[in-house]
Amino acid sequence: MDLGLKDRVYVVTGATRGLGRASAEALLAEGAKVLVTGREEKTVAEAVAELGPGAAGLAADNADPGAAARLIAEARSRFGRFDGILVSVGGPAPGFAADNTDEQWASAFESVFLGAVRMARTAAEALTEGGVIGFVLSGSVHEPIPGLTISNGLRPGLAGFAKSLAGDLGPRGIRVVGVLPGRIDTDWVRQLDALSGDAEASRAASESRIPLRRYGTPEEFGRTAAFLLSPAASYVTGVMVSVDGGARHGF
Repeated sequence: MDLGLKDRVYVVTGATRGLGRASAEALLAEGAKVLVTGREEKTVAEAVAELGPGAAGLAADNADPGAAARLIAEARSRFGRFDGILVSVGGPAPGFAADNTDEQWASAFESVFLGAVRMARTAAEALTEGGVIGFVLSGSVHEPIPGLTISNGLRPGLAGFAKSLAGDLGPRGIRVVGVLPGRIDTDWVRQLDALSGDAEASRAASESRIPLRRYGTPEEFGRTAAFLLSPAASYVTGVMVSVDGGARHGF
């Protein structure tokens, strides 16, 4: 199936590793051009070298109010156009309600929530009909995940913002989608499993609750994100798509 991604240009934040990286790889495999971002110049340069032709990079922090405008300008300068953005950020500090500090909450709000809102607002101003804004969120949008209190507090609000934005931008032909990973086999999820003290047992217990009885792969997530960002999904907007092996049982 041709997703219609050839020569389209996307910005993918947090794309030096994990789910952002997998999404960038999937877009590139379909012929898109991708500007990848991350906080550190070294890791961005390494990612661009590994991703190969079609990729460019710029170090940026989502919490920086000026980052969004710089990224979009860079994408246009490198590739001549701008068709969409996938806002992916690292998970906020783990912890239970009594553990997380005000500083951890404030830092996460700036990067996970407000930074993503700024990225989306700036992208919305720059996009034309056919453009798309995607958010990498979490299964915590639908139900809280033990030990991830900050994520449980911020991700559902960001999903609500995304749905509101979809209604605002729909008349202009611009789509907004969210992708909700469950247990995907990334370094971040392995770190979460290790918090229990027995990572292997924690993973086995998690897999037993997933209908497909396994963690997802970053590649599976990336292909889903690429489809949702593509013209092939041109009538899909305002939705939160779970990529979790069936772990969420509600509709």
